[in-house]
Amino acid sequence: MSDIAIRCHGIGKRYRIGERQNYKALRDVLSDAIKVPFLRLRQAERATKENANIWALEDVSFEIKRGEVVGIIGRNGSGKSTLLKILSRVTEPTRGYAEINGRVGSLLEVGTGFHPELTGRENLFLNGAILGMKKSEIARKFDEIVAFAEVEKFIDTPVKHYSSGMYMRLAFAVAAHLEPEILLVDEVLAVGDGRFQKKCLGKMGQIAEQGRTVLFVSHSMPAITRLCPRAILLNDGHVVTDGPAPQVVNTYLYNDLGTAAVRRWKRSRAPGDDIVRLVAARVHTEDGRTSATIDIRQPVGIEIEFDVQEPGHVLIPNYHFVNSEGVCVFIASDQDPAWRRRPRLPGTYTSTAWIPGNYLAEGTLVVGAAISTIDPVIVHVFERDVVAFQVIDSLDGDSARGDYSGPMPGAVRPLLRWTTRFEDASSLCLNGRADNL
Repeated sequence: MSDIAIRCHGIGKRYRIGERQNYKALRDVLSDAIKVPFLRLRQAERATKENANIWALEDVSFEIKRGEVVGIIGRNGSGKSTLLKILSRVTEPTRGYAEINGRVGSLLEVGTGFHPELTGRENLFLNGAILGMKKSEIARKFDEIVAFAEVEKFIDTPVKHYSSGMYMRLAFAVAAHLEPEILLVDEVLAVGDGRFQKKCLGKMGQIAEQGRTVLFVSHSMPAITRLCPRAILLNDGHVVTDGPAPQVVNTYLYNDLGTAAVRRWKRSRAPGDDIVRLVAARVHTEDGRTSATIDIRQPVGIEIEFDVQEPGHVLIPNYHFVNSEGVCVFIASDQDPAWRRRPRLPGTYTSTAWIPGNYLAEGTLVVGAAISTIDPVIVHVFERDVVAFQVIDSLDGDSARGDYSGPMPGAVRPLLRWTTRFEDASSLCLNGRADNL
């Protein structure tokens, strides 16, 4: 048996926009026959405008081995969902081909493959049969699927009466539990609440550990880096890059946010005022290497360069750290007593704040930089999105995550020092400290 689960070769998908079907009466046909010499050119021009082609995918090629977990990322409209529809055999490619070796389970949108008039129970068995499973196999998984979807009370109700959340929970539970050899998941988890999203990600992690092939489309970069060792970045229907997930995510963030690990302004246009101007900022590791991808266990330095133009001011640099959910994680300012009392002379300064390893949570952080005076409080410059970086958690077991592979909420993730005392039962009895044994 081939070790290739999915092979895509030169896949292209073309859609025709503005195409319409016209129905004509006999008199219209006769009238057009008379006018045809005069209308032919005009119709050709109109057809060119109205029936324009758009390529959702162009020349997409890659291979995925059995047991690989691969993330597909990219902006909206980049071709991610179209690719999954082709691999799920929902639509055919205009050119090229895809080879699928194994039973495919897919979750492309809420309720894909569900019949609205059938109950949840009937749809569950129908989907299993479509996947080629025996009735006994489906029955064995039935209780587990219903419990995961949390629809026990409504399992014998037609799904047309389900809310979108109930629909999605059952659809995901069916797709994930009926043991397909290849699981294709589009980012429909946004329909569910936060608790169920975490539950789904945990289940996908279990599927990956079982050695099944997973293709996962998501806009959540922490989910991609945690679940997927490999990622493919699509843009305008083309494969931009294919490789280790942290590197691909780094490329995506650079293009998507317009903010990277380093930024520099021309001094004539640098933000600020007549007192101070911000001229550069960057994110770097302990060895001085600029990087937009930071290992959660390693310290990270946030550095700004600024020009002081007028003497006599006590200038304090400070940073604002905001995560991908828009939450301000913390604000940091220079607390060095020497600098907080000393007016700065004109010249160029470089200030770096060091965040210790095993402190930040995984995910994207966008840094805003400001320079202020304290007495009186005046903000001379404040740039919100100066630099950005991605914190990558490891599964090596030596971070705050330990050997747990599931989702971990929180804005920070410190590795704390623990102490534990132990006294065995016999010592408690001898010391007379046991109560009512």
